Amino acid sequence: MQTVHEEHVDGFGTVRIRPLDPHGDAALVHGWVSQERASFWGMNGLTRDQVAGIYAHMDTLETHHAFLVLRDATPVALLQTYEPEADRVSECYDVQPGDIGVHLLLAPAGPEGGRPGWTSALLGVVSSYVFRTLDRRRVVVDPDVRNDKAVARFLKQGFTAGPVVVLPEVDLPDVYIPEKKAQLAFLSRG
Repeated sequence: MQTVHEEHVDGFGTVRIRPLDPHGDAALVHGWVSQERASFWGMNGLTRDQVAGIYAHMDTLETHHAFLVLRDATPVALLQTYEPEADRVSECYDVQPGDIGVHLLLAPAGPEGGRPGWTSALLGVVSSYVFRTLDRRRVVVDPDVRNDKAVARFLKQGFTAGPVVVLPEVDLPDVYIPEKKAQLAFLSRG
């Protein structure tokens, strides 16, 4: 697959972002989203084929995109970007020109355990991708308010906390997403 962004991070490695292959990457992604640690991702209990179907549907959209993030040759995160005005989050805040929504799910730590600086390096590359490559002005994230680790991670990375909101339920023929109480946070291009 074609790389959409590549960046070398000193002391970390080369990080590449490439489009997710809904079927080719399904087993890997299913393994990540099925873990209890990923419960806020909302895919616990889904089969590999159901996860592939969700990302195959997303692949047909012009407004929502999924990517695999690799450090050197190893997959390390799942990245989703979306146009906030085409998403339920638009019902909860005043979308500005140049906004982009981001969801990031880190791969589970390997046998070596936690990786200091890992999240910061990956969020730095994601920010670089959306600000430089996509030429966006502001990133919005909407982690579940109960996901203290994600909220703290974004704030540590320089995001500014916005309001706590309730993202409405989405119930369409191809997509069902339950209501979610979320902590909005924003990062503006410097």
